[in-house]
Amino acid sequence: MQQMSRSQVVSPIEAIIMILLLLSGIGFGIIKLQLVPHVPVILAILFLLSYGIVKKIKVKDLETALVEGAKSGVGAVLIFLFIGVLISSWMVGGTIPTFIYLALELISGKWFYAIVFVLTACIGLGIGSSLTTAATVGVAFISIADVFGLSSAITAGAIVSGAFLGDKMSPLSDTTTLAAATVKVDLFEHIKNMTWTTVPAFILSFLLFLMLSPSDIAGNFGQVIMIQEELRYLNLVHWYSLIPFFVLAVLAFKKVPSVITLGSSSLTALGISLLITDKESWAEIPSILYSGFKVDTEMEVVHSLLSRGGVESMFFSISLVLLALSMGGILSRIGILSVFFSLFIKGTAKVSVLITSTVATALGINILVGEQYLSIIMTGNLFEPYYQKAGLHPKNLSRALEDAGTVINPLVPWGVCGVFLTGVLGVQTIEYAMFAFFCILSPILTIVAGWTKISIKMIEQKAAA
Repeated sequence: MQQMSRSQVVSPIEAIIMILLLLSGIGFGIIKLQLVPHVPVILAILFLLSYGIVKKIKVKDLETALVEGAKSGVGAVLIFLFIGVLISSWMVGGTIPTFIYLALELISGKWFYAIVFVLTACIGLGIGSSLTTAATVGVAFISIADVFGLSSAITAGAIVSGAFLGDKMSPLSDTTTLAAATVKVDLFEHIKNMTWTTVPAFILSFLLFLMLSPSDIAGNFGQVIMIQEELRYLNLVHWYSLIPFFVLAVLAFKKVPSVITLGSSSLTALGISLLITDKESWAEIPSILYSGFKVDTEMEVVHSLLSRGGVESMFFSISLVLLALSMGGILSRIGILSVFFSLFIKGTAKVSVLITSTVATALGINILVGEQYLSIIMTGNLFEPYYQKAGLHPKNLSRALEDAGTVINPLVPWGVCGVFLTGVLGVQTIEYAMFAFFCILSPILTIVAGWTKISIKMIEQKAAA
């Protein structure tokens, strides 16, 4: 991202007004008008272009800033495309269906909330989508809670906590990839570094859900059993379908580049798909890589759970990333970002203040805009140079982006995730928010890490990390 300090043409007051106008305008468009995020961002770009012209910046320079901003997202675009292929190949090869089947096998009447938390975390990790997990298996868990007279608010809190834990730690997740790519950190190194805050947050959340869970409940788990039977009927549950997951895990452990790791796992899953798919349907498999996997079933929850993936499914994320980065490029060119944050950057030479400021900014954008993508991208681009100046490894920043950006959005009643989850789970955001323990603990633990220096890596420590 360009840092055009030599051409700061705005005053501090102007910078503050512009930031407030942008955030309120984008937030109004997304929350009040319920527009897809792309439209408000495009309008914001047009507004910034007009403002830049008024400030007598050459149109060619503004155009260059847009292009340079978008260029910084090329790495993320490539990863997104390969993740789209990976998800569809894991579906057709039975990897994700088998993973879901085994997770559901563990459900029990005892410790219900804790089990829901763990299972949704496992499924979210395998799928890489918190909203899909909540909208499918999460709905089933809410139904079970209603049958047994358990708290729907606590159940929803467990679902949201688990789904966003899995989403945050999954290499299939677009937000995980986005956080790593925004600050140019290897995807799997980013995931490994997040364990410092994720594991404690997981343990504490698990213990809290364990304490809240009933000692035992009576009844049947018919809906869960029906899902399992349908997965078996579709011939998507096999022990060998888990091989692509182990391929991914091994290559990630060996720190093989993300594209090669994702590609190798995808090819493995495609090979397995030939064993479980009728020969007459082999010709359809390549098209699945683009358009995604579509399962033929009358069971709506299974259809919604499995019909996803493909390159095409990534276009929404890719287009928004490019637009947001372009907006960041022009904000930098005009000088709005540097002037605005120069007002608050005093003291950020201290690691504790810098990380706390990062968390506060990511939280603020989530609350003002209600969009987790923009929270990650804008905060990452704004704070990256200050982390470099402080000698901090960029993976400290990418972790903070996830801990305060990805997992906070479902707690915002007017946020994109908050609105979605309330709709599918039938529980108001304000009701389940206090029980979404993992989402609450994540930013707190990141701030604690900043103040205690535990797990904080400096640039010179990179080789030893």
